[in-house]
Amino acid sequence: MSDEVRKLPKEAYGGIKGEDYRPFVGNNENVPEATVYSIILGIISAVIFAAANTYLGLKVGLTISAGIPGAILATVLFRSILKRNNILESNYVASLAAVGESIAGGIIFVLPALILIGFSLPLWTVVIVTVIGGIMGVYFIIPVRKHLIVQEHGKLVYPESMAQAEVLVSANQGGKGFISVLKGLIVGLGYKILSGGLALWNETATYIIKRFQGTMIGTDTLASLVGVGFIIGTKTSILMLAGSIVAWFGFIPLIKFFGGMVTTPIFPSTALISEMSATDIWSSYIKYIGAGAVAAGGFISLAKSLPTIFKSFKESMAGFGKGERTSERVNQDPSIMWVFIAAVAGFLLTWLTPTVKAGPVGAILAVFFSFFFAVVSARMVGVIGASNNPVSGMTIATLLVIASVYKAMGANGADGMYVVLLTAGIVCVAIAVGGGVAQSLKATYILGGTPKKVQHGMFVSLAVASIAAGATVLLMHSAYGIGSGQVTAPQATLMKLIVEGIMTAKLPWTLVIIGIFIAIFCALTGLPILPVALGIYLPITLNTAIFFGGLIRLLVEKKFKNDKESIDTAVERGTLIASGLVAGDALTGIIIGIFAALSIKIDFLSSIIPNESVKNFISLAVFVLLGFWIYNYSCRFKKEEKMHNA
Repeated sequence: MSDEVRKLPKEAYGGIKGEDYRPFVGNNENVPEATVYSIILGIISAVIFAAANTYLGLKVGLTISAGIPGAILATVLFRSILKRNNILESNYVASLAAVGESIAGGIIFVLPALILIGFSLPLWTVVIVTVIGGIMGVYFIIPVRKHLIVQEHGKLVYPESMAQAEVLVSANQGGKGFISVLKGLIVGLGYKILSGGLALWNETATYIIKRFQGTMIGTDTLASLVGVGFIIGTKTSILMLAGSIVAWFGFIPLIKFFGGMVTTPIFPSTALISEMSATDIWSSYIKYIGAGAVAAGGFISLAKSLPTIFKSFKESMAGFGKGERTSERVNQDPSIMWVFIAAVAGFLLTWLTPTVKAGPVGAILAVFFSFFFAVVSARMVGVIGASNNPVSGMTIATLLVIASVYKAMGANGADGMYVVLLTAGIVCVAIAVGGGVAQSLKATYILGGTPKKVQHGMFVSLAVASIAAGATVLLMHSAYGIGSGQVTAPQATLMKLIVEGIMTAKLPWTLVIIGIFIAIFCALTGLPILPVALGIYLPITLNTAIFFGGLIRLLVEKKFKNDKESIDTAVERGTLIASGLVAGDALTGIIIGIFAALSIKIDFLSSIIPNESVKNFISLAVFVLLGFWIYNYSCRFKKEEKMHNA
């Protein structure tokens, strides 16, 4: 039995109380975690992933989760080169790598808007904003960690955290589980090279329905999205798809039907509605509705969570000075003093630092919204994962309030917009980091790591990685120009529009308020607000891909509906293969991003299929084949494997 390959227990996904869960590495095992090797490798990984994701985010508006690829790289390096086989060291590296991706999202969503308005953006400014937002994002999670990670065990899925844990366990243990992850990794890598790299087929397959006001249906044919969909299942993905259906088959045709005959542009768009595509209408109008729904959903969610938050604070205060001396490694949180240090540091630095110059009111708003949305963000990644965390939506809500307050205080013009954007940038970093920290803490809890070591390490690594991320922004602006066709910076462009809209009283409040009432409708009818709001705010192509992955899992479960043991085995195989797909897609995407940053063109196969319609069909066909392969692999297992799993 000593040679038996250990697997992540099914209790890791729920079925028992979080307090009763026994982590993969027992609390009584003396295992190194924050070592010289893991600290150095973790910081280097954070720097690399921060730079690569900053590039990708400025280019296409999306970042790729670094936790899973960080886990793969750490395990390979530790086992192959350093000859170390310690899962907690690998998890530590993966956690530090993940925060690199988090700060990249936080930086690119707001700060480039300063350049678009006409200001310079020194590297020092990027670093200061990142450190201020980072310290709050990392440590504001302390009082709610136990509730979100432990007490909500099995209720909050944390799909990417579980994928990271599966990857680490399988890679660390070897055996059939690792083979499954490796197969998914190879398929995901090859799939991404052919589509996103060599451009043999498109990464999005879309179809225009001309007879229905030209609206669009389609899917992002990405291996990572179908993998995430399989991991989270249909319960969440179908609600996200429902939100997209309302947006793309309700709102967009309605806007086109009534606005198509209008002979002048309707704000905030500068183009005639009759000349706009479905994507243009979504970008110009629907995103505001989605942003209002996401913001309202965040406020409603926080209001419902206030009793729990206060209880968590009370428990943290009761354990003041004792948390770090607990004998159970998985419960060793940083001292509650770090929450106060983060709040005071955030307040003083936002107020007094000459780079920010937000004043006392701006500093109070920065601390309040950083805590508020960092907690909401930590819960959100438990539902949909960090890759789909609507950081920009929560930042929009923050920007609306901060800009309105400064406007009421008499601030106006470019100087007013400068302070508003820097203050919102601090909150944006805190939001992104808060979600990333919660994701890493969930994987750490499942595996048996130490929360305080992971959080301290993540803050150090984000401070270092902020230099690389800031340098990447400046490099891209110098080479192409922020806002150009090569560097569209979509979120920053939206932030610029919003802050200018408020300062000039031209924000489309009607659209935002419609989104708020949609969130209220969901709350009154008992529907989960966040998934529906995300469906409106995010492109339908993304949500259909995630739903497709959830549908595959549903089919797998239905195949063995009368055999619980077979369902467990099949879902486990599917989860492992899905985790590998996500890792392979993410790793390859970052490599492709590096090639692009170096201006090395690798889309050699883009001209083989010149017809876009044919390319669309091939994209969809290959994507469906990928889904069939996941289904077939999940369901194909020997009786002996089923018995062993049981």
